[in-house]
Amino acid sequence: MIDLTVEEIKSTYSMKDIVVQYGFQLNRRGFISCPFHVGDRQASLKVYDRDFHCHACGANGDIFTFVQMMDSIGFKEAFQVLGGTYVKPTFASRLTVYKSQKRRDMLRKKRERHDKKKWYNCMLIGVFRAYMDRSEPLSDVWCDSYNALQYQLYVQAELNEIEARW
Repeated sequence: MIDLTVEEIKSTYSMKDIVVQYGFQLNRRGFISCPFHVGDRQASLKVYDRDFHCHACGANGDIFTFVQMMDSIGFKEAFQVLGGTYVKPTFASRLTVYKSQKRRDMLRKKRERHDKKKWYNCMLIGVFRAYMDRSEPLSDVWCDSYNALQYQLYVQAELNEIEARW
């Protein structure tokens, strides 16, 4: 059995061959009554060499689309009806496994970086809290610095939560 690709099938069959296989007779101008809508009194579906177009309902496509619409099937089944054989690609599945492993590694590294940031932020808070526990009052500069740090930690926590949702 020969494995045909989509392009090989398109070069093997013309649109006219497919239409005739379904039992339609082309008029001398290359039109047939459209099978995709009801009440076609005049032939409105024009059959070209490689595709078709209905001037009444707007249906158009190539040989695969015609077979899909006539038999109410998907592309894979139309491909098989026209002589193609579907073989599950092994390289693509290996590539998918590689991509998923790469993504897991990337997420693990991101989590490690996040944990390091979290540890560093906890250490900074500990230093500031130890400083704050002193008995003497702090200057305005130190209070402003502490407030700025608290705000930045809050913003980082919010951003991390947003990233975690994505």
